[in-house]
Amino acid sequence: MAHRTGQKTVPPQAPGHASRKRHWGRWVAAGVVGLVVLLVLAIGLFIKLQPTPAPLALPGGAASAPTGRLDGTWDVAAGSLAGFRVRQTALGFSNDTVGRTSAVTGALVMSGGRLTSAAIRVDLTAVKVGGKTQQQLAKSLGTARYPEATFTLTSPVTLSPAFASGATIRVTATGLLELNGASRQVTFNVSGRRAGTTLQVAGSIPINFSAWDIKGLPGYGFLGSLANHGVAEFLLILHRG
Repeated sequence: MAHRTGQKTVPPQAPGHASRKRHWGRWVAAGVVGLVVLLVLAIGLFIKLQPTPAPLALPGGAASAPTGRLDGTWDVAAGSLAGFRVRQTALGFSNDTVGRTSAVTGALVMSGGRLTSAAIRVDLTAVKVGGKTQQQLAKSLGTARYPEATFTLTSPVTLSPAFASGATIRVTATGLLELNGASRQVTFNVSGRRAGTTLQVAGSIPINFSAWDIKGLPGYGFLGSLANHGVAEFLLILHRG
């Protein structure tokens, strides 16, 4: 039978052509799934294996015997640290984001076996995460307008008599924490001891970001996020003024 002019006849496909095409599609799909799995594992390993500083605490080892009198003004000195710790989660993996700075100033006053006053300031513009300054962190904390966080003790703290002779004690402190232009009362536990000519004080303060009008800290976008709360940590090394 004659075909019309210009009309083409499609040759029949080889029996194995369709089968090979289906196999090729399966290999492509398997490759995409494999890449996704590798991406998830890589992100998980990055989160789990990146170094995370331990919570700030009193220096390890035995403290040297205290010298000098306890009463008086004690100034924050070199070796002091402050910062924050926030839980981060991405694709089911979790770790902590930790910021630190040594830009800590202030003083405590001891009198008659009590901590009678305390005023501590932290330069938030100097806080670094992993040794680097984070611009998004500065934006979340509003450091352009409020570059410092301050804590002021509002109730005297009675110390155990053993503290004067060098024992490590744990007490509860209450005061006002000013952060991002908002001032809120906080109550938290503090560990302290005398060591040689120094006082050593360490603790952490729970922070709910909404209470201080802090915008969400940077996370992993659609891959994950940081928690809406964290802790402010500190280690103070103080010398007599």
